[in-house]
Amino acid sequence: MKMCDEGLELIKAQEGFRSRAYRDATGVWTIGYGHTSMAGPPQVREGLEISRAEGENILRRDVGRFAGGVRRLLTRTLSDRQFSALVSFAYNVGLGNFERSSVLRAVNAGDFEAVPRRLALWVKAGGRTLPGLIRRRAAEAALFTGDRPAQAEGLVRQPVEAPRGKTAHTSTTTLAAIVSALAAAASSLASGVRDLAGALPAVHPSLIAAVIVAAAAVWIIRERWLKSRDEGI
Repeated sequence: MKMCDEGLELIKAQEGFRSRAYRDATGVWTIGYGHTSMAGPPQVREGLEISRAEGENILRRDVGRFAGGVRRLLTRTLSDRQFSALVSFAYNVGLGNFERSSVLRAVNAGDFEAVPRRLALWVKAGGRTLPGLIRRRAAEAALFTGDRPAQAEGLVRQPVEAPRGKTAHTSTTTLAAIVSALAAAASSLASGVRDLAGALPAVHPSLIAAVIVAAAAVWIIRERWLKSRDEGI
């Protein structure tokens, strides 16, 4: 698996060339074809300037590093076009994010049809959805699938799952309300039992309620973490 010319041109087109250092959408100093200090030398600082030829050399060195990182994380053999699409994606989001992404999990699981939709999860920077990232994900999906860019843009705009409301028993909000109600009921019950029989002299009702609410909070946090992990963000 190697980086193809089409993949390299995709990165150049999507990044664009800047001869003078600038801050990107997240505030990171950047130069050339999207080069940052995280990728290695040169260290990017305010006032740094390079020529286009220098930018080309930096890009090829950076892409080689990212290609090696992507190759190490893959458990399946891909075509050069598929591989190049993933290198472009990793170049944009970073190897750490790529390693944790559902894009990589889908590829390694052989679920290639899910890749465009998984790419669609990565269109935000600084908390905002950027049209440029939507176009880039579409171009990467097109390279991966062999579709035309317009077709791929339609794919990346599809939701990962068909939108549907949560049933009452799967909604964390509903379940949290139920658990809170149970906590209140448990507190009242404990208070009643203590008053009637003195059976719980050492356990205050508010302590029982606090334990139940804390358990509910831990469960909700776990469910949201699992959802975040499954969506790859």
